[in-house]
Amino acid sequence: MGRFVNPNNSAFQRALNSEIYVDKSGLLEFTNSIINTEQSMVCHSRPRRFGKSIAVNMLAAYYSRGASSEDMFADLEISKSSDFHKHLNKYDVICIDVQWFWMNVGASEKAVAFINEQVMEDMRAEYPDIDFPEGTNIARAMSIVNGATGHKFVVIIDEWDVLIRDELKKTAVQEEYINFLRGMFKGTEPTKYLAMAYLTGILPIKVEKTQSALNNFDEYTMLSAGPLSKYIGFTDAEVRELCEKYAVDYASVRHWYDGYRMGGYEIYNPKAVVSVMLRKEFQSYWSQTSTYQAITPLLNMDFDGLRADVVEMLGGASVPVNTKSFHNDMVTFNGKDDVLTLLIHLGYLGYNQVSQTAFIPNEEIRSEFLTALEVSKWNELAEFQRASEELLEATLDMDAEAVAEGIERIHMNYVSVIQYNNENSLSSVLSLAYLSTMQYYFRPVREMPLGRGFADFIFLPKPQYAEDYPALLVELKWNQRAKTALAQIKEKKYAESLTDYTGEILLVGISYDKKTKQHECVIESFAKQ
Repeated sequence: MGRFVNPNNSAFQRALNSEIYVDKSGLLEFTNSIINTEQSMVCHSRPRRFGKSIAVNMLAAYYSRGASSEDMFADLEISKSSDFHKHLNKYDVICIDVQWFWMNVGASEKAVAFINEQVMEDMRAEYPDIDFPEGTNIARAMSIVNGATGHKFVVIIDEWDVLIRDELKKTAVQEEYINFLRGMFKGTEPTKYLAMAYLTGILPIKVEKTQSALNNFDEYTMLSAGPLSKYIGFTDAEVRELCEKYAVDYASVRHWYDGYRMGGYEIYNPKAVVSVMLRKEFQSYWSQTSTYQAITPLLNMDFDGLRADVVEMLGGASVPVNTKSFHNDMVTFNGKDDVLTLLIHLGYLGYNQVSQTAFIPNEEIRSEFLTALEVSKWNELAEFQRASEELLEATLDMDAEAVAEGIERIHMNYVSVIQYNNENSLSSVLSLAYLSTMQYYFRPVREMPLGRGFADFIFLPKPQYAEDYPALLVELKWNQRAKTALAQIKEKKYAESLTDYTGEILLVGISYDKKTKQHECVIESFAKQ
């Protein structure tokens, strides 16, 4: 039941013993604030590799009546809380890893029965003086214990959604599991024996089937994590501290693994950050636990605009996404928005709650997308990559005429999926046109505040290419001349304001005339004094 006779042997102690442990015990301040209240039912979903199991083990170690874990938390943030001792080791904890039970019983049809059987064994061992009638399930057992002892329970379920997301076609399995959840969490009786329920998994609560079983839960997701945002992954401040301690270049770590924006925090993938600190190798660590094979079938779905959006995001752009129609499963898709929303929950896309847009968060994920698209043999991507490489070469050669012609070709080839109606659309096409820069340059910064205004696009070369590739400062104009764009760059002193960059800069002015449907380009070199 999650009871630890010797805290030093607990799963959470294993995390504390690790070379790198980032203190996330502040999560306990949140759970302490809701325990024994109307808000005590929590579903906290996040992707694989984002620390779900460590959080589960921490909660179990802190709340379990069978532990004596004060020393374990003595040096952590939670120890400074005024409520630290109020809830420490005060509850009977039932901790269920649904995936583990399913895998060890060998069949999803037996999973619920196996969970009940194993937890009831723990119940009978813990309370040998209580008579549990034959066939008593977990919910009834908690009620019996509460009636006999007054003890309240904290129920923690890890991978709560595995039978929902992976066994959707097995109706009987679904119904049995939903009834199992309903028995524990719905109605008046559970409020007597439950101090708190904490569910964690990849997907939020399913809109249809499980909603009736879990509609009394507050949800915190990759779309809206609220006060739990900084506990989803590592924050920027935490990563900076690790980079300093392990002498790893912060800018490179940010480029490779940053990008998830949640509740005002920049969030990093914890598994990737720990790996790069210990191994000193910048690469995609995603494939080690969740490969590109998970997204390939999604990218191959033939929804209008899906491929266009993916290519735009590969070029550094964000795309609008309506997350409200998603059914919170991995098989029900009614359009591209459902696919993009699932990719957000899986961690393959970031989400901006304010603008309601999706984007590829970092180089690690971008490399996974490129691998998936290569395997899928996306001809569109190969064509754009080739055209983009030619465009980059023309830009570096300062061949303004060739640049204008190249952008026009990409525009014409892509006009069916991007309506070229305004300057925002022009920005989208520029993201595609300079797709190949991502090999040599950091992800382009759009609308960057510089000098006396905002520069449309800034491409800064990666450190290993800085001597061979200049920075690109691109300004766009709609129904104006390209020389007007260049004049704006100079007048507002964009280039001079790149204080952290000392190399060569190419100033690129690009325009599009709606009446003539022609593009124009001018390029000048700028050397900082």
